[in-house]
Amino acid sequence: MKLDILNLSHYELPEEYENAMRLAAELALLEDSRASGREVEASLVLASSEHVRKLNARYRHLDKTTDVLSFPQHDKADIWPDGPVSLGDIVISYEQAKLQACEYGHSLKRELAFLTAHSMLHLMGYDHQTAEDESLMQGIQEKILAEAGIIR
Repeated sequence: MKLDILNLSHYELPEEYENAMRLAAELALLEDSRASGREVEASLVLASSEHVRKLNARYRHLDKTTDVLSFPQHDKADIWPDGPVSLGDIVISYEQAKLQACEYGHSLKRELAFLTAHSMLHLMGYDHQTAEDESLMQGIQEKILAEAGIIR
């Protein structure tokens, strides 16, 4: 898997955090049989809360910040095209991730890995609109973090 990470935030991204995000993305990809043996890529941008707020307002018509936005290239029902597959883009608010890590009582590394796994699942078509779908996603996310050795 190729994951391009662009840090547009005003914060330094420690290598161990970047590695945790890459591992979370790779483990999330293993949850989808369509990815088996395929060249798959995605992009991940770390941005300011203000940047994420503007994107949220533009694309979701919600003029407020959020922790992460996912911009998938394919719907879950879509059959992925032959050849390399671009899953889409992830935008994480570094500032919001820091706040949530404090709020939930775990490390920023864990929060960034969680948000990466969560968004990768969205890029592959998972959603949490129903209680059943939310429970499924939560289970997969926890499995990914456990496999990555990133626990609370």
